[in-house]
Amino acid sequence: MQNFPYPGKPVRGSTTGKPTMALFDLLGRRWAMGVIWQLNLCGPCTFRELQSRCETISPAVLNARIKELREALLLERCEQGYQVSELGKQLTTLLSPFPEFSEKWAESLASLDKTTEPNNECD
Repeated sequence: MQNFPYPGKPVRGSTTGKPTMALFDLLGRRWAMGVIWQLNLCGPCTFRELQSRCETISPAVLNARIKELREALLLERCEQGYQVSELGKQLTTLLSPFPEFSEKWAESLASLDKTTEPNNECD
């Protein structure tokens, strides 16, 4: 039984369950990206360590995300607790440009805030 958005089945944003939409649905769940990001960034760790790394995550949410991400083959158990799987590593490689992009995006928003008033033409 799948407890995560599964390709080929209806998911948020797609009645057909296109694989991309199923992945976006999974990664869009609360703390899913944070869990993957922390394990990729800092390496394998126990449940308690991961909860500490994620700071405000509740044990129930962390447990649910770990279960879903393991079923989705993005995380796996290891001697140290949990780690990103090979498939999860491929995903994090695809996401590796995000930090640089997010910094540029934040700078653009900050400079926009300083130079212009909001455009409310459509209001």
